[in-house]
Amino acid sequence: MTVCIGITGAIGCGKSTVAGWLAELGATIVDADQVARAVVEPGEPALADVLERFGPAVRAADGSLDRATLGRIVFADPEALATLEALLRPAIRVRILAAVDAATAAAAPAVVMEAIGLVEGGLAALCDEVWLVTCEGAAQRARLEARGLAEGDAADRIAAQERLLEAARAVATRVIDTTVTPEETRAAVSAAYRAALDIARGT
Repeated sequence: MTVCIGITGAIGCGKSTVAGWLAELGATIVDADQVARAVVEPGEPALADVLERFGPAVRAADGSLDRATLGRIVFADPEALATLEALLRPAIRVRILAAVDAATAAAAPAVVMEAIGLVEGGLAALCDEVWLVTCEGAAQRARLEARGLAEGDAADRIAAQERLLEAARAVATRVIDTTVTPEETRAAVSAAYRAALDIARGT
């Protein structure tokens, strides 16, 4: 039986790190961010939709999507972000579900859907467990600054994701706090993974 685990959490709190550790434990990872990038590659229908809605400002010189400019627009404007999500969500969902089906067919012990919009996109309902990855605000801001995000851009992104996190808190099966040391966090992730497998197997 393949266990389906949904991982969500705010930017900078360590979703991808947690997912990477789960991959090392044998889980198949489906990263919604990677899927979201794929569906707006040149030639994809979703790219045309985004360019039509947001205009030439988000078109790069080579015709691809200028993600940096689009990010500054949508993370400073909740309505624009909601519009972008509505444009991309159907295409993203189709690809994620196809990847989950493939992992299940391959008899993977677990498949992990990593997505900030896990609940809003209707994916949480498909999961056996939902893990919310959190961290203290100071640690989150420091991590984002280390990535090169300006203080204002980081604050916009954190604020824009709060409504998604509120929904995730309501359905989370487990909370993984990454504020502690990496070693402590990794041990907690390993224990949670083993527990999830045991529950699915009825052991």
